[in-house]
Amino acid sequence: MTPTELVLLGVICALILLAGFFAMAETSLTRISRIKAITLEEEGRRGAKKLARLVEHPEHFLNPVLLLVLMCHVVASILVGLVFDRFGALVVTVATVAEIAIIFVLAEAAPKTWAVQHAERAALLAAPAVSAISNLLPIRLLARALIGLSNWILPGKGLKQGPFVSEEELLATVDVATEDEVIEHDERRLIHSIIEFGDTVVREVMVPRPDMVAVEGRDKVSDVIEVAIAAGFSRIPVYDQGIDDIVGIIFIKDLMRAEREGKAAEEVRNLVREAHFVPETKRVTELLREMQRDKFHIAVVVDEYGGTAGLVTLEDLIEELVGEIVDEFDVEEPGVEELGNGDVRVNARMPIDEVNDLLKADLPTGDWDSVGGLVFNLLGHVPTEGEAVEVDGHRLVAEKVQGRRIGRVRITKAESPAPAAAE
Repeated sequence: MTPTELVLLGVICALILLAGFFAMAETSLTRISRIKAITLEEEGRRGAKKLARLVEHPEHFLNPVLLLVLMCHVVASILVGLVFDRFGALVVTVATVAEIAIIFVLAEAAPKTWAVQHAERAALLAAPAVSAISNLLPIRLLARALIGLSNWILPGKGLKQGPFVSEEELLATVDVATEDEVIEHDERRLIHSIIEFGDTVVREVMVPRPDMVAVEGRDKVSDVIEVAIAAGFSRIPVYDQGIDDIVGIIFIKDLMRAEREGKAAEEVRNLVREAHFVPETKRVTELLREMQRDKFHIAVVVDEYGGTAGLVTLEDLIEELVGEIVDEFDVEEPGVEELGNGDVRVNARMPIDEVNDLLKADLPTGDWDSVGGLVFNLLGHVPTEGEAVEVDGHRLVAEKVQGRRIGRVRITKAESPAPAAAE
């Protein structure tokens, strides 16, 4: 072979190796998430800063890298034809087949497989070179042209939107990390609670109107102190004409101070503090921020008609994150009791989504939030103790009814009707 042909063979080998490098870069950079790149940057890994900038805007490097891979393959194929053309068609065919095999092994399969197995190392290795190429003016202009062409072919936001992580993907990542023992089960539950916290409204966490402890404005200080001690509350709503006419909040420390000053017979309406009112559809994340900013621990929840729907405290919001907090004044009742044979007894206030998670069921959702509300809706009247209704293959029994309110619900698997015997 002539010196020129030897030089061309060297160029072919260089192009194949260069194509392999870009193939490795493409695979590794697209497999590294933005969060992972930021983590590597915080660890001080070499090349991580450029890697983080690249994965933040993949449209800046992806098209140029793909174009360079294609150019390397095409130019190498043309040079193979030029080098072996004078040896005849048979030699050119054999050389082409050999080139295909070499490109597949050295420029595609091997580098991409290594990039998959060592994504972090490959991405950190490729990031500086890819970043330098992407910052070249001709390459940047070409990338913008290709992005415009791709957006014209595929209308929409295209690559401009960039990758994102949904809540479902984040929760799945947490579950996998728990299975791999990267995080503890308690940490998993807390992360799930934090993510679900943003979708929760005040109505789902409030103390409902029937469970509220409130006093009348004309009640005496000494009488209200007895009520507060019996209930174990430090703050109690005060109403005037009725529970829908809340005029303020009385603090137990104000009552005790008034009693020590000899004002035990004074009406509590003179000691009330301003009450905060929030709609029942308000998100708990917003309410928590308001409580922190305005420094209040209790709010009256009102419905769409302005009536009192319930009461929500800072403790209620925190319990939504960390679970039930039981103090010395709480009468602890088990929220869920397993009765054997798959039967469970739950508090009627238990949210439907928690019941579905517990039973792996699909009980319907609607205007009601709790399993007790579901029973009310299905029956259409106030149930008597022992009355039952069937839905989604489950039998819901109102085991405890107090007045017009369901206290406990027993959930059993509904028995499937026996098939009729053939004659």
